Amino acid sequence: MARMRDATTRSGAIAALLFGSPLCIILSASPASAHALGGVMGGFGSGFGHPLAGFDHFLAMLAVGLWGAQMGGRSVWTLPATFPLIMCIGGIFGMLGIGPGAYIETGIALSLIVLGGAIAARWIAPEWAALMIVAIFAFFHGYPHGQEAPRAVDPAAYTVGFVVSTGLIHILGIGVGFGLGRYYQGRIVRALGLAIAACGVYFLVT
Repeated sequence: MARMRDATTRSGAIAALLFGSPLCIILSASPASAHALGGVMGGFGSGFGHPLAGFDHFLAMLAVGLWGAQMGGRSVWTLPATFPLIMCIGGIFGMLGIGPGAYIETGIALSLIVLGGAIAARWIAPEWAALMIVAIFAFFHGYPHGQEAPRAVDPAAYTVGFVVSTGLIHILGIGVGFGLGRYYQGRIVRALGLAIAACGVYFLVT
């Protein structure tokens, strides 16, 4: 029983660290530039292509799939299902201009650091903690999409496009996670997580 309590305590501490630190940094960071793109955009194709063209978005969505595959169990589908759902909510806030618009870039960079760090550490988080982390960062990734959608020729098709693209990137991450996770005791996947976290640090300081 003591060992179980110790393990629970450690998991809670890790969750608090990964969940709380990004929020503290976001609140204390200087305003970042908006993540919105300029010009007139199309519909489905523009929405579908944006997560693929935005390297930071792509890596975060890939990381969600990688982490879900690494954790196994229900997380294989709950994490990738949660991200697009909360991303749409973030998009609504972006459309309305409500929320931490000045700190979106910081939140997106931190998503790579936290998600990549969790993969690199091979952290099998409690489900509630993993879902909370994914949900918070999904909001930050959805917000700029919401800012861009009204400028699209067909906002509804644009929204469907980036949701579909997001789902496919998650599936890619799951496939890569399962495919490479069997080699070298998962060290390749952990190395990918470290690389994603390093990219997050780069985006944060530039």
